Amino acid sequence: MTTTTPAPTAPANALTGKRRVAFASFVDENYLPGFLTLLRSLALSNPGVCEDFIVLHDGLRPASVERIRALHPRADFRRVDADHYDSYAKGDQDNYLVRKAYFILDVFRVRDYDTVITLDTDMIVLDDLGELLKLRDGLAAVPQFFYGRHKLNSGLLVIQRPYLSDDFCARIDETGRSGAYELDKHDQGILNAVLDGDFVRLDARYNYVKRRLSGDLPVPDTTAILHFTGRHKPWQGGEAGYGQAEDRWRDFDLSDAEFHAAYLAAPGSKHHDLLVHYGTPHVRRTGDPESARRVAAAHIAAGEYQEAADLLGSVRIPVDEAWPHEVLGHALMSVSRYEEARTQLLLAAAAPNRAATAFSRLAQIAWIHGDDEAASRYARDGLAVDPTHRANRLTHLRTQPAPAPGEGPAERQLAHVAFYMERQGNAGDKLLPESVRLAFDRDTGPDRWHSVHAHRLFDEAALERVNTRRGLVIGGGGLFIPDTAPNGNSGWQWNVPDRLLERIDVPVIVYAVGFNAFDGQAYGHGRGRFLSSLRKLVERAAFFGLRNHGSIEKVRALLPASLHDKVRFQPCPTTVTRHLVDGWKDPAEREDTVLLNAAYDRSGLRFGHDYAHFLAETATAVKALGTRAEVKCVAHSLDDERIAFDLRREHGVSLPVVPMYDFGNDEIRDTYARTKLVIGMRGHAGMIPFGCGTPVISLISHPKMAYFLSDIDRPEWGISVHDRHLGERLAERAAGLLDDHAAAVADVHARQQELWKVTETNAAELKGIV
Repeated sequence: MTTTTPAPTAPANALTGKRRVAFASFVDENYLPGFLTLLRSLALSNPGVCEDFIVLHDGLRPASVERIRALHPRADFRRVDADHYDSYAKGDQDNYLVRKAYFILDVFRVRDYDTVITLDTDMIVLDDLGELLKLRDGLAAVPQFFYGRHKLNSGLLVIQRPYLSDDFCARIDETGRSGAYELDKHDQGILNAVLDGDFVRLDARYNYVKRRLSGDLPVPDTTAILHFTGRHKPWQGGEAGYGQAEDRWRDFDLSDAEFHAAYLAAPGSKHHDLLVHYGTPHVRRTGDPESARRVAAAHIAAGEYQEAADLLGSVRIPVDEAWPHEVLGHALMSVSRYEEARTQLLLAAAAPNRAATAFSRLAQIAWIHGDDEAASRYARDGLAVDPTHRANRLTHLRTQPAPAPGEGPAERQLAHVAFYMERQGNAGDKLLPESVRLAFDRDTGPDRWHSVHAHRLFDEAALERVNTRRGLVIGGGGLFIPDTAPNGNSGWQWNVPDRLLERIDVPVIVYAVGFNAFDGQAYGHGRGRFLSSLRKLVERAAFFGLRNHGSIEKVRALLPASLHDKVRFQPCPTTVTRHLVDGWKDPAEREDTVLLNAAYDRSGLRFGHDYAHFLAETATAVKALGTRAEVKCVAHSLDDERIAFDLRREHGVSLPVVPMYDFGNDEIRDTYARTKLVIGMRGHAGMIPFGCGTPVISLISHPKMAYFLSDIDRPEWGISVHDRHLGERLAERAAGLLDDHAAAVADVHARQQELWKVTETNAAELKGIV
């Protein structure tokens, strides 16, 4: 029985259904050397894996706890209750092996994970464990043959949610107290008695026992986990006849310095948490700029820009080592230290292999500061090095001279801060600015609107322009996110310093903005900057409307209670498109199609270990739906086309691709209005078709999808990408909407009407403001 604090009632994955996975071991002082070696072997053999590690113990010294923490950044210590097993310990609980056998049973009392993988402290990991992490069903173990029956071998267990339950623990307790199990097998004796052979069989490579190597046989190359069964452990002197096996154990019996260096040298991609945890002390110890570059790049990939700048800035980078200069430049520009960033990037641009990327970042800095001429020049320099460089090509196109729009008089205009998407950009973001404007005025052009790109630095000149307008509208879209357009001035997408935000003297209207952080995504050291900017924005705003109640809850939690009432609900205007577009007419007939959208930005946060599962289940659903309608891939961005490539390659399912990233706004709306059903993973692959009156099913990989469905009181229109039966359920729900399509459309219209009422009420108030 664990004595730690119970798990929260609403875990971080409650909305997305993302599977939480942990490793677990029972550890005491006797087996601590083995456990430390196990942790090193796990990291070196699986450098891209860093799940929580539950450390069950009945009393570890503080120094031992610190040694474990030094090797695993996500160790979770849980003390077991030794008295719990007295009722069925049969008098031998003082024997360590028996105590260890009983106490590992506490893993079945874990309630805050969906999958738990147990590892014995006398194991080492020698190969990839990806297949174990992907398992989703049953209780899996390596079988062993005893007296004509297959029984599970202890040490490695892959335990799924149904077994991490009170009912299963009651069965364990009942069996333990009854004594109806083999005395010499202990935990596996109890489990075998409870399971009676009903478990998923794993290959012996995942629990390869030492005794199979008697006679000093070599460890087979296919071994994934080597288990040093028996009483003689390698850290205790070992046992004659197993020399080659024990040599493998000693490969991982390393000092901290040796281990850190070995991890950085290991092949394959590295997990952010491990690379930072091991790489940071290595950099501090050695001052190696290449190691610092790699750790800083991991920080940047996780949105930890200040941490990257601090680490890489702490080492001496030789002038001719371009890559560290480029990464440091990237980190510095992301925290708005632009002049320092330019220096680093100019040094990087001197090396042909880093020049294209360095020039693209120099171009971006120039564009942020409103210098299109310099931005274009840097982009051309980058294209001269690499004509295929996408970022330089887009910046070059972005900065080409174009006829200036004939803006109307300033006193008639509203200024509009938004993310103005460019050619081949995300279709949802492309439509958003116009949709926001339609909620204020049927004229969405330059006569009534002054555009302010959120990602460009809001400077004195921009402030002066805004203060001559009728007001300032900020929105829509998920602007509250740390890594889409990182800057050190606000910590969110609008690059506005506090001192200038405070000097805006026209009404400020925050309209249908979303809090877009993923599960597991944080603001890092930039959190304080974001909180300060957010508070000033709410204080300054005459209207502060967020696009779903989930975002409202998140933002209110970041504000003092005195500001909570200012945060209100304003649905995304794309969800009420039918009421905003002049002359809108619902289609008399719809195409016999279903549009499927998948998103691939931040794939690790979306899918975890379940992408193969998602793909297979989607293939099942597409095949089933293909008998009712033509299924097409609708790509909001270029990356969204991956679902079509992967389905064809892995499952032989071919989908036509609708390149919505190339569409204009009218064509986006028209395409979504004419289809019968949209199955979408992007937020606006649900909200835009819904606003056009089309039934939707959301593939939930981000909390915002669940937020929207909750607001319209239709949670059943969403299915987690991690759902165990995704394919079957998706096909069933889609078939229901297709079979009674008229009723489904009517339901969409009714749900939309509720959002329109909120929008109209807010519009009446906004008229008084501007």
